[in-house]
Amino acid sequence: MLDRLREIVQEVNSAKDLQSALDVIVSRVRAAMTTQVCSVYLLDTDISCHVLMASEGLRKESVGHVSLQLDEGLVGLVARNAEPVNLVDAQSHPNYHYLSETGEEQFSSFLGVPIIHHRKVLGVLVVQHQEKRSFDAGEEAFLITLSAQLAGVIAAAEATGAIQGTSPSGQRRSDTCFDGISGASGVAIGTAAVVFLQADLNLIPVRQADDIETEIADFNIALEAVREDIRQLSASVGHQLRPEERELFEVYLRMLDDDALGREVIELIRQGHWAQGALAEVAIDHVKSFEQMKDPYLRERAADIKDLCSRVLFYLQESEAATPREYPDNTILVGEELAPSMLMEVPREKLVGIISVKGSGNSHVAILARTMGIPTVMGAVDLPYRKLDGRLLIVDGYNGTVYSNPSEQLMVRYREVIKEEEQLVRGLEVLINLPCITPDDHRVRLWVNTGLMSDVVRSLDHGAEGIGLFRTEVPFLLSERFPSEDEQAAIYREQLQAFAPKKVTMRTLDVGGDKALPYFPIEEANPFLGWRGIRVTLDHPEIFIAQARAMLRASEGLNNLQIMLPMVSNLQEVHSAIQIIKRAFRELQEEGLEVMMPPIGVMIELPAAVYLTRALCQIVDFVSVGSNDLTQYLLAVDRNNPRVADLYSSFHPAVLYALQQVVDGAHAEGKQVSICGEMAGDPGAAILLMAMGFDILSMNASTLLRVKAVIRAMTLETAKSVLADVMQMTDAQSIRRCVDLALYNAGVDRLLRSSR
Repeated sequence: MLDRLREIVQEVNSAKDLQSALDVIVSRVRAAMTTQVCSVYLLDTDISCHVLMASEGLRKESVGHVSLQLDEGLVGLVARNAEPVNLVDAQSHPNYHYLSETGEEQFSSFLGVPIIHHRKVLGVLVVQHQEKRSFDAGEEAFLITLSAQLAGVIAAAEATGAIQGTSPSGQRRSDTCFDGISGASGVAIGTAAVVFLQADLNLIPVRQADDIETEIADFNIALEAVREDIRQLSASVGHQLRPEERELFEVYLRMLDDDALGREVIELIRQGHWAQGALAEVAIDHVKSFEQMKDPYLRERAADIKDLCSRVLFYLQESEAATPREYPDNTILVGEELAPSMLMEVPREKLVGIISVKGSGNSHVAILARTMGIPTVMGAVDLPYRKLDGRLLIVDGYNGTVYSNPSEQLMVRYREVIKEEEQLVRGLEVLINLPCITPDDHRVRLWVNTGLMSDVVRSLDHGAEGIGLFRTEVPFLLSERFPSEDEQAAIYREQLQAFAPKKVTMRTLDVGGDKALPYFPIEEANPFLGWRGIRVTLDHPEIFIAQARAMLRASEGLNNLQIMLPMVSNLQEVHSAIQIIKRAFRELQEEGLEVMMPPIGVMIELPAAVYLTRALCQIVDFVSVGSNDLTQYLLAVDRNNPRVADLYSSFHPAVLYALQQVVDGAHAEGKQVSICGEMAGDPGAAILLMAMGFDILSMNASTLLRVKAVIRAMTLETAKSVLADVMQMTDAQSIRRCVDLALYNAGVDRLLRSSR
């Protein structure tokens, strides 16, 4: 059964489209289970029915034409309860619904299992038999296992059809919606531009060729370059190989021949595909075919094909890189896993929206998008992004949804949302020069998180009182090598000068986890519990000392620098880091620079640091909570994983208890405490943080005025009353509702939409 299961899954994965996949399923399952009928019913939400989409054993003419209402029949029962139904005599069951068109009256036994993908029932997989027989536990387990493995394939095939404007049963469809997670608030309407990592055949998007002959010429040049590489390799090492091993080089050359892979690729290009997409399609088809072969030798040739085609792809991309890509006006950047450098490649005036298939609302790219004020959807795992290039899309960053094939009515509705948002922003501008004081005269300082010089300009325009977090890794992420001390000093000086005399808190290099430098890769099985933050820089003091020197040099004459250490878990790390900073300070003084020793603080991001707050405050000048990572580590939820994104909440009682403990510990030692995670920019969370006693809230510039409006509308006394109430609650949802009600009563609930 395991072998049959594997074979069916492989064959379905190779199917060209949804209907082909379903036809493979019903044919192969019927044979594997030696039963007389296998059918697939899929839910078509456009008509609210389960449609018979494929069958082996029922009348062929009924396929695609017969449907059942949502709760109708045994199929409806399986779907409603999301559990198997196994019957010896189906017709005696009260839910049995006779469909005369299918000819199923002759079949007695029935086994139906739900097809579930991300907790949604997509349809039902059914087997039937004429004799009254009980499908045994092994057969039921086989069908359940198969259904679970095929659910993702079916969902992906359905999504591809939806992008092209058709429902599973062939109905015309508009306003196709794909769910993700809100990464940055706002709405964007624009044209999709799919980007991808280099030399990966599986990531190449479907795109039309601008000039077919040029594409063919580029492909032939790349093909010949790989042929030449193989000839040179054969000439250099061939004498060291046995004759049968040397023969492999000839095999590779024949694979690239004009009568083999090369011919198929050129045929696709002539049909209008761009060269990279045509190559990827041919390569993936051949790889899947070889992987299904039973002969071990032939099965291993799949790796050869993948390697050869990846080499051709490399040359194609190398030639394309010489010509910068032209991005359309109102670009919506789409990718499987976007990197900050990909965002920087698009002219800022053209970039209006971002969609990332991987990642969550608290991943690094989402934080950067919020900083830039670009509506973003993350974790859209079911989005067939490779088919989106050039399509009109709507990005709803408030609700975390993406729409393709938008109707005119939907376009009108979202244009109105954009207009309302612009009016709200203009209405908040009157607060820019007003202090952040509650109606009962409690002062809260609002600082900003930055990473780019453009952030600084926006921050000053919004009335920021300081920088609570300058992400020094951003220049490192955008570079092709480690920036030199001089280069770093110039970048840091810009930030410090722009904000002087206001304080600028610079976090030392924080890489690892979801922030990988392309020139300093960190390969780990569990990167979030591995080598990141202060652990990396202490292990590489040459990186740390250069950065510390650059920061101190940049602060000369300004004296508004604060240095903050990330990912601290023990006191020894802090002592070691302070010694390196003091060494940099002494060196610069000896070199004649008039620098001052800046305040040094730590980020409270780990549960260990929460419990060490008072001890840490005895050796540093301030502490700042990084609520993103603290929430992640307290709840054991990877904030980049969309599958568990609904478990990630800074309103979780454990998070609130930890935050209060940090504030109490820091104040007991007479030290200032701030918070620089995304929680600080949530208008609802801000009132709880204010009530806890945080001295500074540091956030993205785009949320600063909203937070200021909320704080100016609510007294500290009311905020403390709300905090006392929520500290008695035991779940994040109840806490969120309580906070929302408080904002509603204060008359500022209209600001909530942007905080989700």
